[in-house]
Amino acid sequence: MTCAQTANDRQPKLLDQVRNKARLLHLARRTEKAYLQWIERFLRFHHDRDGQWRHPSEMHNEEINIFLTYLAVDRHVAASTQNQAFSALLFLFQKVLELDITIDAVRAKHPQRLPTVLSTDEVRRLLAEIPQGATHLMVSLLYGAGLRAIECCRLRIKDVDFERQQICVRDGKGEKNRMVTFPLRLVDDLKLQIDRVRKQHGRDLAAGAGWVWLPYALAKKYPEAGRDFAWQFVFPSHKLSTDPRPDSTERDRQEQDATSPQIRRHHIHDSSLQKAIKAAVRRADIEKRVSCHTLRHSFATHLLEDGTDIRTIQQLLGHKDLNTTMIYTHVSTLGATGVKSPLDRL
Repeated sequence: MTCAQTANDRQPKLLDQVRNKARLLHLARRTEKAYLQWIERFLRFHHDRDGQWRHPSEMHNEEINIFLTYLAVDRHVAASTQNQAFSALLFLFQKVLELDITIDAVRAKHPQRLPTVLSTDEVRRLLAEIPQGATHLMVSLLYGAGLRAIECCRLRIKDVDFERQQICVRDGKGEKNRMVTFPLRLVDDLKLQIDRVRKQHGRDLAAGAGWVWLPYALAKKYPEAGRDFAWQFVFPSHKLSTDPRPDSTERDRQEQDATSPQIRRHHIHDSSLQKAIKAAVRRADIEKRVSCHTLRHSFATHLLEDGTDIRTIQQLLGHKDLNTTMIYTHVSTLGATGVKSPLDRL
């Protein structure tokens, strides 16, 4: 066996290369998972088409454009779906394989849809149908602070500032931090929830657990920070688990003692929040398609109707482009939809 062959044998497999690059660039776990799925679909598409497996380094612009065009023309996927596939292939060829590509595929049309917004009465009815507790508090924060579902789930103890009445959202969309509105009527409930977490964390520590996942390389820089109460999630999971994507410090330790992996308490999964909202919508007889994000849309629209300027709303939502925030002017009662119909004068 030659040295060149030995070097090739030591090269990680393609999907492992993608996974390693995604983690090196700190991509979100969901983004990493989606990219891997699209790359697998891309490879399988050309295998079914050509009858043989080919490495992406052997492919060119033509294969990429054929796949993306197939998604738009034959599969009729939404524009956002095709854009996700586009981003995955761009990541594979430019970041992982370091190749130049030109994409001129047929692009799916991006429809201009208006967000669904609840009235204040509908929000009140929705909240009334959710039992008191952590879930009720989380849904209240989605509407009261304009949080995304995953941002609410990932809140940590240190991110809630009672003295300054601020909530800090860290590593939001685009890895941006921002301060959001602190609903004062939730102060007592938040203090009660944090007190529950404190007691639970004490029991976890006594049981030899109490760890939590830390972002970036903090677990390596501060080995014991993962057991610090300030880093615990405000809305922790009901059960302990081992991290499916451990950091390098944990991997090194597990290699030394594979019989005792680090046991962590992650945050509540956002899917449970979505299920609770759907059930509450049915009980409240709200005839609208409501999701977690609907409460964020309602937060922005109601602020606009109360006289908050659009720039402030942009900052609270964490939008990069003001045009994204301007969509709420089309659904508020102050814009075109607030004009009195001439029929009502008859």
